[in-house]
Amino acid sequence: MEKLNPRLESDRKLLKEARKKGTMASLGAFSKLSGPGWLQSAITLGGGSLASALYLGVLGGYSLLWLQGVAVILGVIMLGAISYVTLSTDEKPFSAINRHISPVLGWAWAIGTLMANMVWCMPQFSLSVAAVQQNLLPGIMGSDGLFGNMGGKIVTCAILWTIAFAIVMQSGNKGKGTKIFEWILKGLVGLIIISFLGVVLKLTFVGALDWGAIFKGFIPDIGQFFRPSETYIPFINAVSPEFQSYWTDKIVGMQQNVMIAAAAAAVGINQTFLMPYSMLNRGWDKDFRGQAIFDLGTGLVIPFILVTSCVVIASASQFHTRPGTGLLDPGVSAPAKLEGQYSNLLDGRLKAEMKSGYAALPKEEKTVRLEALPEADKKMAAMLVKRDAFNLAESLTPLMGHTFSSVIFGIGVLGMGLSTIIILMLISGFVVCEMFGFPHGGKEHKWGCMLASVGVLGPFIWTGKTLFWLAVPTSVFCMMLLPIAYVTFFLMMNSKALMGGAMVTGVKRNVWNIMMGIASLGALIAAGWSVWNRPPLFKWAGITIVAALIIAVFVVNALRKNRSVCG
Repeated sequence: MEKLNPRLESDRKLLKEARKKGTMASLGAFSKLSGPGWLQSAITLGGGSLASALYLGVLGGYSLLWLQGVAVILGVIMLGAISYVTLSTDEKPFSAINRHISPVLGWAWAIGTLMANMVWCMPQFSLSVAAVQQNLLPGIMGSDGLFGNMGGKIVTCAILWTIAFAIVMQSGNKGKGTKIFEWILKGLVGLIIISFLGVVLKLTFVGALDWGAIFKGFIPDIGQFFRPSETYIPFINAVSPEFQSYWTDKIVGMQQNVMIAAAAAAVGINQTFLMPYSMLNRGWDKDFRGQAIFDLGTGLVIPFILVTSCVVIASASQFHTRPGTGLLDPGVSAPAKLEGQYSNLLDGRLKAEMKSGYAALPKEEKTVRLEALPEADKKMAAMLVKRDAFNLAESLTPLMGHTFSSVIFGIGVLGMGLSTIIILMLISGFVVCEMFGFPHGGKEHKWGCMLASVGVLGPFIWTGKTLFWLAVPTSVFCMMLLPIAYVTFFLMMNSKALMGGAMVTGVKRNVWNIMMGIASLGALIAAGWSVWNRPPLFKWAGITIVAALIIAVFVVNALRKNRSVCG
């Protein structure tokens, strides 16, 4: 006879009694039992979301405020689907996919999640190191600090890894350890919200925001994937007509990368693994299906939209259509990172003008020609350089003072990076346990958590560049993996063999399928674009992998069906 979990049964009793008392009592009970949704916030409010929000503000101003909200809602639809499947059946998702859908998709989901964790952890360490070195402790960990640039990176990474490891170890301890783990993460998410909300409130008080334009920016406009923001039109029109297409294409290409990255960072493939297994770790079943939806709404959607909107607003107010500091100001030196990007953008503009003659141009003459380019082109280049959180904090100092602009902002940035590192490590442990059949919470789980630690190399690999920008190509890569999960969940929700009597029917099933279809189609289009718009080697490698995966699914399923008929 299975031994009952006293805490789980107490939670079940609380929910049942609350339902009898009405909506307000149910909401109170949901709030008390919340947890998995906050874990989702802790991972999604990381480097990918911050960098995407930062660059959405730089490139689109307030006009792209709608994007991350739409992306997270589509993601929550699929998280809601896997939650329903997990809580309605007696099978773990990984084994359920292998048994009822396809072992190819099951293993692709697990391996894709593990790959995403290892890749995505890199910008989290880069993000956190940048916050410590540039915003919080520049005198100690910064390039001119006590340890020097490399020493500061090493010490910061060692401290961050140790903190993350210590917190993750609490997750495997039942009862009090799990509670401590969840409260630490809730605290980190709360800290992130307060930090970035404080920045926007301060900007509002000093009259630096146009709230009419901000509210308008929440209206979705898919056409922005194919055209520059309207605020660029006067600047593009000031450029010589034959080179307007160069800047238009440059802006659209950058916008597309950031929009895809923002969508990928809202809900990634690793989050789809986290949600079901964080619920199973609590012992939840069909009585907790309403709790799961509440958790996703209050623990994920609300914090995510609040924080990312605040970052877009702050970034747009300071950077959109504004030249990078010192790039066009005589006698003012620009930061080396901005200067390099500015030169590259102008170099591309000169290449577009000279075409084949560019390669044979002597270095001295190239320098002369670059300096002679029209001011309108130079202004476009200066507006499009990539800024990071340090640049944003620096630009806010005259309006908000050092404490708000650097320290408070830096704390929020560090909280985003650290919370995501912790959850990526936790998910890696879940994946390893499922792939090899190890018990969750044991020593194998803890060793599995260490796989995501490869991300500690991020600050050392991505040197000499804007560390925050690393999150954008990383998110684009992880978008390619997301359709694996979405298509699989769609098939699971419609599998009679898996769902049995819990299968949604009638109008509700049609509604679910429409919503899941929209989310899956959006992920497929975004992933297809991410593959197709890469360099040839990367593009054809991606197409080959996708084709091989599809063929493998059909072949393996055909073999299984043939075996069952013959057997």
